[in-house]
Amino acid sequence: MNRRNSTTVDLPTIIIKPSRGWVSLKLREVWEYHELLYFLTWRDIKVRYKQTVLGAAWAIIQPFFTMVVFSLFFGRLAKIPSDGVPYPIFAYAALVPWTFFSQGITQSANSLVGSANLIKKVYFPRLVIPIATILSGVVDFVLAFIVLLLMMFYYGISPTVNVLFLPLLLLLALVTALGTGLWLSAMNVQFRDIRYTVPFLAQFWMFASPIAYPSSLLSEPWRTLYGINPMVGVVEGFRWALLKTDTAPGAIIIVSSLAALVLLFSGAFYFRRMEKTFADVV
Repeated sequence: MNRRNSTTVDLPTIIIKPSRGWVSLKLREVWEYHELLYFLTWRDIKVRYKQTVLGAAWAIIQPFFTMVVFSLFFGRLAKIPSDGVPYPIFAYAALVPWTFFSQGITQSANSLVGSANLIKKVYFPRLVIPIATILSGVVDFVLAFIVLLLMMFYYGISPTVNVLFLPLLLLLALVTALGTGLWLSAMNVQFRDIRYTVPFLAQFWMFASPIAYPSSLLSEPWRTLYGINPMVGVVEGFRWALLKTDTAPGAIIIVSSLAALVLLFSGAFYFRRMEKTFADVV
């Protein structure tokens, strides 16, 4: 005869319910899954260059040949001013952070759909997926940045103390890419034609940013208002920090930083609001 053990411990019951309305970001939960973030970032880096002929060289080829085209058509034929520095390095200094941003939003937009099997099988904060996709682009940025340093040596441009601001400028580019990526990735789950609009968005955004031309072509206060585009502050900041241009970003950085933060927090809250539907729709 079996007797019921009176010392049996009652296990807690966990009830999982879908969230309603606007919910908290639960950033602490994201930190608790930092190991998963690391492995997903490393996975994205390996997958990006798996079975490729040139491998990581693509991180250099794209901005370098874009610089060549810009130098030919905008620098030589159109005679676009370059703030007193040679046009090739003027363009390339802008293309390095721009390529990091452009690749980030392009790949993060499809990150949730590409991880559909993972999302359906296990629970984890879905914010980890687009964050890992953005962070994986830092490797490409470093490779392209090394070429930029070599170009500075070739043109005899030595860095100044302003170079200490580069980590903050890279952070601004990362925040802008992540904010945009959160919006696009969440929307792409609901509307699959978003992935077709991302290349057009990236191309339009590039020409709306001072990459082929300097923001000094604009007079105040339009130049400061131009900073509503967060990549304006990033691009002009990189040129000021590395090339010793006289057009210090100043107020542009403040406007761009505020715009980037609005983009990040609005994208994060929208992402969390739509997160409950990802497993069903993706």
